Parts: sequence; C-alpha cells; structure tokens
Amino acid sequence: MSANKVNLGLLVRLEAKAGKEAEVEQFLKSGLAIVQGEPATITWYAIRLSATSFGVFDTFPTGSGRDAHLNGQLAAALMAKAGDLFSQPPQIEKVDILAAKLP
Repeated sequence: MSANKVNLGLLVRLEAKAGKEAEVEQFLKSGLAIVQGEPATITWYAIRLSATSFGVFDTFPTGSGRDAHLNGQLAAALMAKAGDLFSQPPQIEKVDILAAKLP
C-alpha cells in the first residue's frame, strides 16, 4: 500500500447555533494546524454547506489512522466546544472510500 492510498474517511456534519457561524468557521480553519501534525490524515477539508451548515471530510489509509484522528486533539476540541457552537451534536460518519484522485 502506498503512503498516499486512502481507504477510509470521516464525514462530519455540523449545524451552527444562530449567531455562532463566524466562530464555527474560525474554529474549523484553526483545525488545519492540528491535522498538519497527523501523518495518517492524508486529506482534510473543512467545508461550508450553507449559511449555518458546515462539515469536515478527511481520509485515512488505515483504521488505526482514522481512530488516532478520532481520539486526537481536534476531535477533543470539537467535542469540548460542541455545546457552545452547535445546535445539535456533531454527526460523525465513518465511510469507506471507493475511489479517489490524489496528487
């Protein structure tokens, strides 16, 4: 398996509380610095789906890499801020990558 092969992912959906949209955006942008230090996180995207809906999509070569991310710094920070920033708990879905185009 090559170092950049991705087999697994996470799709996280986040719904901002009214008036917290800018804080959610800033929180997600700040997450990039954390995931830069995670060698098993091959790709990581913070996305905005609508005015109040956000998300994260990331990919991993192995289950252990995905588990390390789920038990890491960013996940801990997300759960710590969830009550303040989000109108409902983050929806975290484990996904299988069927095909990918990587650099």
